[in-house]
This record gives sequence, structure tokens and C-alpha cells, in this order.
Amino acid sequence: MMQKNQESSKLKQMKDQVIVITGASSGIGLVTARMAAAKGAKVVLAARNESALRELADELQQAGHEAIYVQADVGIEADVIRIAEAAQKHYGRFDTWVNNAGVTIYGNAMDVSDQDMKRLFATNFWGVVYGSRVAVHHFRERGYMGALINVGSVFGDRGTLVQSAYAPSKFAVHGWTESLRMEMEREGAPVSITLIHPGRVDTPYNEHARSYQEYQPIHKGMMYPPEAVAEAILYAAANPKRDIYVGSQAKMLQFLGSNFPSLTDKVWEIVFPRTQYDKNRKSNRPEESNLYHAGYGMHERGTNMGWKRRGSLFVKAAKHPVLTRILVAGLSGWAVANILKRDED
Repeated sequence: MMQKNQESSKLKQMKDQVIVITGASSGIGLVTARMAAAKGAKVVLAARNESALRELADELQQAGHEAIYVQADVGIEADVIRIAEAAQKHYGRFDTWVNNAGVTIYGNAMDVSDQDMKRLFATNFWGVVYGSRVAVHHFRERGYMGALINVGSVFGDRGTLVQSAYAPSKFAVHGWTESLRMEMEREGAPVSITLIHPGRVDTPYNEHARSYQEYQPIHKGMMYPPEAVAEAILYAAANPKRDIYVGSQAKMLQFLGSNFPSLTDKVWEIVFPRTQYDKNRKSNRPEESNLYHAGYGMHERGTNMGWKRRGSLFVKAAKHPVLTRILVAGLSGWAVANILKRDED
């Protein structure tokens, strides 16, 4: 009995897991699915693009991995329930649930229609709520520790321009995750809840976006590979973590926004907008976005421009808590020193 209790309070290693991944047809979800399967996990793939899911499942199966797929819209609760039912029917359980599916809108707050904003919230926020509830119910009933991993954003810690519909949806995800975590801790529920905080990531996110801009949305400047986010997700699936920041820019923007909000506003207002579009390309048509229907699948990267990092030191450091504290302290000291220097000048 003691051995069973000890086992029930631990997360399984990835090779022994069944992992559900929403938004698995492209970008972060696609990379996470491939990486999880390569580590020996059985994967349950979910997204709206059925042809991409079928292709991915075939790819993984042909490589000797176990994978099934469920065509689903996470903004519809019945679809999310079907994902869980498929995992339980095929594998008898799931051990990790990753709420990754997301959409975005590039447009100013006063321009984005109510209809578009509500559709964005259906995917980005309600999809996370539905997935979280299904996962928690499953782990409670099973009585064994499972992992719930919600993919947030740098813009869930700090508001922004241009993506002023996307940012509040991620603020809501962050608030939901923290509130749910406290309730589950107080209850003693067998679930580890992790919030992932990615910085800017090189995925087809920009090509899938609904745009109100004249020019095509992109990321310019420093960005991180989707593999860095996938690494964070899979580490949290086997090791309880509260938060994992992907990229120093995510942690620094959160730190600066919390401690120097007015200065951060001014700098962000000047710097950020021009890093969000490509003047050499006209914006995609609204009907080409994935806001209301599935976007194209099986692409890990986008058409972004700039310094594309190979990985994230912050993710590496998250696996070693002492190193994390040293890194945060060093970056915080650097930021304060530069702000004070700027004030003196």
C-alpha cells in the first residue's frame, strides 16, 4: 500500500506516458508531439485540421511510435470531452494534458470586432478551461498524479500593442491557471499544474493570424525555436514545476513591467509596433486566417525575420533551480543598472 501511495504521487517518466496535445497540427504542438513520441510516449493528437493530424499520426506510426488523432475544436466543450474519451478508449488513460491550441489577431483594441474577439477567447481561454476541467476530473477519478500544462505567453504577463485582443486572452489563461492550482493544492488533488511562459517563438503563428493591418504580421528581432517550448512542456510533464519561462525576453519583460511599468510602457510603445509586420508583403486576407477554421498544417516554423535562437537558456536553467536563481538575479541586476544609467543620462 505504501509503495502504491508513493507511485500515485509521482509523475511518470515520458517513456511511460500517454500525452494529449491540443493544437498538434503545427508549430509548438507539432514539435511537442514529435519530441514526445521520440521519447517513447504514446500521443493523442488534437486539432481542427484533420488531414494534417492524419498525416502526423501516420508519420509517427511508421516510425514505430504509438499515436492516435482526434479532429476537434477546443472552443467547443463537447469536442474537448471527445478528445479525453478517445484517449481513455484507446489507451485506458492519459497522464499529461497539454493545452496548447491558440489563435491570434493583429489589430488595435478599438478596431477588432466583438465577434472576432469572442472567437479568439473561445479558443485561447475557454479551450484551456475545458481542457483543464477534463484533465482534473480524470486525474481525480484515477487517483494517480497527472500533469496539466497550460501554454501561456509573454503577453499574459504584460499587455501589448497590436495584439491587444490576444494579450487579455492570455492574461485570463494565467489567472485561471494560478487560481486552479491553488484550489487543487488546497484540496490535495493528484495533479501538477504548470504554466509555460514563452517569449516570441518562430512558428506559423503569424501566417495563421487574423490581421487588421495593411502589412503581413511577422516577428522581427530575437525569437526562440518551438523546440525550446516543447522541451519545457515535456520537462514539466515528468517533473512538477509551477512556471517555466521560455527565453530571457519573457522573464525580463515580466520583471520590467512589474517593477518599472511606466518606463516599460514608453519603451514598448516605441519599439514593439515596428517589429510586428513586413512592409514588403500585404496582409493575408481575413478568410486565410485560422480564426474560424483550421489553418494549414505540418509546418513547424513561420516566415518570421530576425535572430532565430537555437534554444533557451532559461529552459535549461529551469531544470536546475539554483542556476535559475543565479540567472534571474544576474539579469535583474543588469536591467536595474541599465535603467539607472539611462536616468542619469
